[in-house]
Amino acid sequence: MTNRRNFLQKSATMVGGSLLASAIHNDAFAIFNNRVMPSDQINIGAIGINGMGWADVLAALKVPGVNLVAVCDVDKNVIDKRMADLTKMKVDASKVKIYSDYRSLLDQKDIDAVIVGTPDHWHALIMMHACEAGKDVYVEKPVGNSIGECQAMVAAQQRYNKVVQAGQWQRSQQHFKDAVDFVQSGQLGNIRTVKVWCYLDWARPAPVIADSAPPAGVDYARWLGPAPTRPFNANRFHFNFRWFWDYAGGLMTDWGVHLLDYGLLAMKASLPRSVSALGGRFAYPDLFEETPDTLSTTYEFDGFNMIWDSALGINNGP
Repeated sequence: MTNRRNFLQKSATMVGGSLLASAIHNDAFAIFNNRVMPSDQINIGAIGINGMGWADVLAALKVPGVNLVAVCDVDKNVIDKRMADLTKMKVDASKVKIYSDYRSLLDQKDIDAVIVGTPDHWHALIMMHACEAGKDVYVEKPVGNSIGECQAMVAAQQRYNKVVQAGQWQRSQQHFKDAVDFVQSGQLGNIRTVKVWCYLDWARPAPVIADSAPPAGVDYARWLGPAPTRPFNANRFHFNFRWFWDYAGGLMTDWGVHLLDYGLLAMKASLPRSVSALGGRFAYPDLFEETPDTLSTTYEFDGFNMIWDSALGINNGP
């Protein structure tokens, strides 16, 4: 009989989407309704637990037999908040080890898998080091900040033969599966143009403020990691890191990673022949950002074009 550990590994490969149990039909987890033997339990550690990293942890803990045994964050204020959250959830926080250096977490022998929910610029290094340490990995999207990073991550997965899954959680949602199936059914005929868009009015950069000392409890040097050394600025930190090239790629690498994926998947597309883009800081020129808040990109494939259209400060699509 397939044990639970093998089932998790195989289902991760088959779903191709995410560790998020809540996004998968409950019948898929009927195998877990019975008592989970200690030998088949999964111990996880979480690295970066301020935003999506913590959402991923909460989803994983819905699966019987998954145990959170360690957390890591460079911000002690975030650690304290999550320990309080665990206590409210009736989880014994005293059994969860706390780290500020992810390498120490990876040295913990009883951890089977790690969730990487750090800012984007840390994804590649932590994922590769986790594989090297013998851990399976769930890494938030975008997988890496460059083609070179992504290639190195794939090479690490293959070298160490670990299960690695990226945070394309929407692939587990039925309406997206149905849409892809409909496109691939041929009912639309010859498709020449695929349009993908993301308009948001709830996410925006922060105002310009002066540099300052890092808050108490924040290991800023460790937060920067492989990124260029710069003075601390509160509006480049936590959520707003995504608007700066040192750490991320703006709305394209935040939501484009999800939404363009469906166009590529439905069209069974490989690499584009050419890519051209125009954009700028048109919506919020006075706010604190580097990445474009308005962007139009055209991808040329064999037989069709794909058009990406994104904007902050607008809602409901074109």
